[in-house]
Amino acid sequence: MTDIVLTMDGTLLNWLKEVGDTVKSGEVVAEFEADKATVEVQAPADGVLTAQKAAVGDELTEGTVIATLGAAGEAPAAGKESAPAPAKEEAAKPEEAKAEAPKQAAAPVGNGAAVAATTPDGRVKISPVARNMAEERGIDIRTVQGTGPSGRIVKADIESYQPPAAAPEKAASGAAPAGIPGFTARRLPEGPDVEIIDVTKMRARIAANTVESKQQQPHFYVTSVMNLDPLLLLRKQVNDSLGEDAVKISVNDMVVKAAALALRQFPNLNTHFYGDKLVRYKRINIGIAVAMSNGGLMNVVAKDADKVSIGTLAAQNKEMIARAREGKVKPEDIQGSTFTVSNLGPYDVEHFLAIINPPEAAILAVGSGAKEPVILPDGTLGIGTRIRITISVDHRVSDGAEGAEYLQALKALIENPMRLLV
Repeated sequence: MTDIVLTMDGTLLNWLKEVGDTVKSGEVVAEFEADKATVEVQAPADGVLTAQKAAVGDELTEGTVIATLGAAGEAPAAGKESAPAPAKEEAAKPEEAKAEAPKQAAAPVGNGAAVAATTPDGRVKISPVARNMAEERGIDIRTVQGTGPSGRIVKADIESYQPPAAAPEKAASGAAPAGIPGFTARRLPEGPDVEIIDVTKMRARIAANTVESKQQQPHFYVTSVMNLDPLLLLRKQVNDSLGEDAVKISVNDMVVKAAALALRQFPNLNTHFYGDKLVRYKRINIGIAVAMSNGGLMNVVAKDADKVSIGTLAAQNKEMIARAREGKVKPEDIQGSTFTVSNLGPYDVEHFLAIINPPEAAILAVGSGAKEPVILPDGTLGIGTRIRITISVDHRVSDGAEGAEYLQALKALIENPMRLLV
C-alpha cells in the first residue's frame, strides 16, 4: 500500500482518477489549488487507486494523505472514503469561534445582512487560523462568505475579504481595514466611468507578501553596471552549436547560473531570517519570477542552480515557466526557493528595485541590456552593451559591503561567462 501525500497546502479541485483506476508512476491523479496556481498531484508509484481520502473542496495541509495505491488486482476499499485528515488550520477545537449568541449571528452588519454560515447553535463556521487573521485585521466574521466545506470560513476567505459597503460617513473616515494588508477601506466609486473588479486570490497573496516584506524587512539596494557583450557572444556561440530541436539558452538562464555560482562565495545571502535564528541553506535554489499572462507573478524554482549544467538548467526552466503560465505547476516547481532573480530585461527597463520575497534575504533585479557609449580598455570611445543589476538585501541579515562584494563576484562571472559552462 502506497500513500499519495500532499507536499503543500491547498484546496482539492478535481480528481482525475477514480477508485479502481490503474495509474502509473508520475501520472496526475488530482489537482489542487495553492496560493497562486493549480498544482498537479502525481502518483508516486504504479498501482491501483484503492481509496480517495479527500473530497473536492476540502482544504488540506502539507502532509495530508489524500489517496492510497495498492498492487494490481488489489480490491478497492468499499465505497469512497471522503473524510480528509484535517488541515492544521481546520482542526476542530472546543473553543471554536462563537458568535456571542444566535441573535447576534443573524443580525445585520453595516448596511447588509450577515452572510457567514452558522451552526444550529449560532456559532460561525470558521477555522482557528482564519479567526486569528480576522481579529488581527479587524474583520467582522459575520460579514464573511465562507468557501470551505459547508460554508466554513477559511484562511483564503480572510485574505480575499472585501468589506460590505459602509455608510458614507464611516467610509469617509477611512478607518476600517480591508482584507488586503496596507489598504484602508474607502467607499467604492460608482458610475459609468468605472469598472469594479474583484481582487483575485493571486493578487491578494502578492499584496500580503509585498506589504509584509516592505514593512518587516529593512531593504537596502546596491546597483552595478556590467558589460554584457561577452555573455551575449558566448550565448550565441553555444546556441549556434545546438541542434534545431535543442532548448536554446536564454540570457536569463545565464544570469540565474551566475547568481547561483556567486552565492557560493556569499552563503550569508543564501540565508533566511527567523527572528532570533538564521537558517543558512546548503543548497542554492534560485526562484525565478515569472509574469503570468492573466496578470500577477509566480516564482518557479531552479533547484541546485549552481551545480546543474547550463543546458539542463535552461531546459528545466523552460518547462517550469511553461507550466506556470498554463496554471499547471507541480509542487516542486514552486517550493524551496532560497534566493530570487527578477528579470525585466525583455520589457526595455533600464533599472528597477525588487521587493524581497520573505523570508529570503535578497533578490536580484535585472534590467535590460542596452547599447551605450563606453570607454574601451585602450582609452578610446566605443559602443558597448551594458546591463544594470540591483540587489535588494535584508539589512537584518547582511550589510552594504557584502551586497557590493556579491555584485562584484556576479559581475566577474557575467563578464567572464566561460566560467558558467565549467
